[in-house]
Amino acid sequence: MRLRPGLVGDYRSDAGIFRSVTQRAWFAVLLVLAVYLGIGESFGLPMSFSADVLLLAVTALFASIGALGLNIITGMAGQISLGHAFFLGLGAYTAAVLGGVEQTRQAVDAAGNAVTQTVLFGFHLDMIIWLPAAGLVAALAGLLVAPVATRLRGMYLAFVTIGLVFLGEHIFREFASVTGGAGVGRPTAETSLFGFRFDEAGRVFGIEMSKGQKLYFLGLILLLVMGLAAKNLFRSRVGRALAAIRDRDIAAEMMGIPLGRYKLIAFTLSSFYAGIAGALLWAVVGRLTGEGFNFLLSIKYVAMILVGGVATVTGSIMGAFFITFLPKVVEWLGDLIPFVDFQTSGGVLTVSQFEQILYGLFIIGFLIFEPMGLFGIWIRVRNYFKAWPFSY
Repeated sequence: MRLRPGLVGDYRSDAGIFRSVTQRAWFAVLLVLAVYLGIGESFGLPMSFSADVLLLAVTALFASIGALGLNIITGMAGQISLGHAFFLGLGAYTAAVLGGVEQTRQAVDAAGNAVTQTVLFGFHLDMIIWLPAAGLVAALAGLLVAPVATRLRGMYLAFVTIGLVFLGEHIFREFASVTGGAGVGRPTAETSLFGFRFDEAGRVFGIEMSKGQKLYFLGLILLLVMGLAAKNLFRSRVGRALAAIRDRDIAAEMMGIPLGRYKLIAFTLSSFYAGIAGALLWAVVGRLTGEGFNFLLSIKYVAMILVGGVATVTGSIMGAFFITFLPKVVEWLGDLIPFVDFQTSGGVLTVSQFEQILYGLFIIGFLIFEPMGLFGIWIRVRNYFKAWPFSY
């Protein structure tokens, strides 16, 4: 065995989270590197994140949780879901109501008396309450939709989940006492955990940290927890059943796997992850409007898992970082793209339009040339160096 470090000799090792010492070592190295990049700004260390890049990294960490949720239903269960934006919105508004502040206004009733009217509901609860509640509310919505969705597949299921997005847009726009109404919106929840504020600069263990650094480490810890939970799910009995349904649902049913039950589990867990991600993402933004939870947002998350790698935890994270940093890369390459309007000169396309085109091109390109996404490219590179200098 010592001469064959890549050989798996038992089922326990084959199903482990880390299948070898090398994987454990790389995980530790990447974790140390992530901590270094996040905390380097406080000590002036080289190659640490700048303030604007750090904010993008925070967004990518939270978006990775949402991509993990979509990968559960689409990657593991093989069900086409284009309604991820709806569950992200439910999580965001649940957090805003439970963790936000109530807003009132003075008015005069019919008798001429001054009365106080509630404009926006808010309970100003702690993050320990509104964050799990955001996931649970979204999971409950997924549980209610699942009995209908599990009876469909393919194109029909895609149309049902698209309908959820348009239904959500209408609710978020018209339910003004909760959402603030169209074009107005409402403040998001305060990221405060037992009095510790993540949205304010301060000292942590004697180290001065900015708001971005606090949110970065919050996202890193939550992604580790949610990522390891997803990894455990993929290698569990439920994960194997979902993989069987994805590969051949008729054969899975003939083997005794109840399709409806496991699809319901997949929808519920996917919605829970989306609710958590939505609550965190828009808490960073600071302002919540219903117009952002549209079909394009769902396509953006589909792009994350297709570009990163379907049915893999690592691929979900890689895809989320790739799509999140794509606008920044486009900005850096602004001088090389003359037909895009960067507010400096006229162009054929706006930046937003160009980014949408890139989403489509990357989805098509990876589906044709590398269906396993960035994770598949990493596997090819790793296998090449493991076999080098031999070609077999």
